[in-house]
Amino acid sequence: MTDLGAVFRPQLAPERLRDVVQVADGAGLQELWLWEDCFREGGISAAAAALAWSERVRIGVGLLPVPLRNVAVTAMEAATLHRMFPGRPVIGVGHGVQDWMGQVGARAESPLTLLREHLDALRALLRGERLTTAGRYVTLDDVALDWPPEHPVDVLAGATGPRTLRLSGEAADGTILTAATPPDGVRRARALIEEGRAAAGRLDAPHRVVVYLLAATGPDAAARLRADLVAEGVADVPDLGVAGDADTVAQAVRALADAGADTVILQPTADEPDPEGFVRFVAERVRPLVP
Repeated sequence: MTDLGAVFRPQLAPERLRDVVQVADGAGLQELWLWEDCFREGGISAAAAALAWSERVRIGVGLLPVPLRNVAVTAMEAATLHRMFPGRPVIGVGHGVQDWMGQVGARAESPLTLLREHLDALRALLRGERLTTAGRYVTLDDVALDWPPEHPVDVLAGATGPRTLRLSGEAADGTILTAATPPDGVRRARALIEEGRAAAGRLDAPHRVVVYLLAATGPDAAARLRADLVAEGVADVPDLGVAGDADTVAQAVRALADAGADTVILQPTADEPDPEGFVRFVAERVRPLVP
């Protein structure tokens, strides 16, 4: 079964989040995802509020940029969310946008090394382990969480390039792919993730692939979709994004699922005029059409 969700984009003011979360929860949306985009909204603070305002919907953070965060803080915050709202938080980490990391003086010379060290330490801490490590970027001396999650939790990694996709297979429990990933891109990503899993001897462990899908519906859907694709510089990529009614959107979701996506998160355009209506559209009209 393909899980389906939607994004609350940080172009919306934080005070808009509560209404969107409550609509998502009431409409039966499976997952609502948040972004920690510089310099808009904090991922953990927004996720904590969203979880408190809801009862059923899973809240994803995709993703937390690791250059901005000490891994112990990430572990403490993730564990706190998982203990307060068991089974509903979904945490993803990644390189972050390198220009943004440079703006705040946090750009790493080797983003891949940093992400590997962060993933290894974060997953160990969330398993309740006591950790001492001295890496290039991550240094911990006899660190353990007093309140680790009571049950195993997954840590996802955002990935685009081949080396990061392989790393995600090796060191993460799942992978987040951007909306610039068409079905063929999902297939290629899956193959690279599998290479990493095989190299690490992790083929027996599940690995969830989450893919964002840029989507628009309504009278001006095609124009809004095109504007977003142009703004992202991917307007010429075939089979990217979808505009239309529920049947059309569901068909695009199924194409990503057939290519290897376990979860598809519908990403509204930056100028979506009705965020609450978009969430209802995903939960009530598209969800029944996706197996």
